[in-house]
Amino acid sequence: MSAATDARQAGRRVEEVLDRLAETGDRQACAAAEELVRVLMDFYGAGLARIVERLGAAPGGPLGPLLDDELVASLLSLHDLHPQDVRTRIAHALERAGEPVELLGFDEDSGVLRLRPAAAGGGCGCSSESEAASRRTVEDALACFAPEVTRVETEAAPAPPQPLLQITARPPAPAQVP
Repeated sequence: MSAATDARQAGRRVEEVLDRLAETGDRQACAAAEELVRVLMDFYGAGLARIVERLGAAPGGPLGPLLDDELVASLLSLHDLHPQDVRTRIAHALERAGEPVELLGFDEDSGVLRLRPAAAGGGCGCSSESEAASRRTVEDALACFAPEVTRVETEAAPAPPQPLLQITARPPAPAQVP
């Protein structure tokens, strides 16, 4: 199981617990639980900030090797401590995913990333199962390295170029001898 999956499961688990508390109707308990989550996030974020500060945030510095770790990159991004900008981290995530895609754009305001599958050199490209697996791989990598991406929109792959059919005049038929 990847760090992205673990982080997503932990996030879902927190939401489930908060939802269960909300279902009890006890508004004070629900508010206290939400405050507890915020306080813990701030506490761990402050600790990570101190670690980053003391190690130095330069990608080539002591923190550099940790930036390639999915969980560490995710935590640094979550707390706005990652030394690389979001576009660099998106490129890194797409590279890590290993799926041939073309980056069409990223809207920082909405968090929407637009991709297009790269033109493939073979196969029919019709397997929706492999497309779904490919999309999950990309989304998991993005969740780790660029959680600012809230949605991935995929445009259709460009159709492979069709050979141009040239129509020309036929050469004259040779004269037949009777």
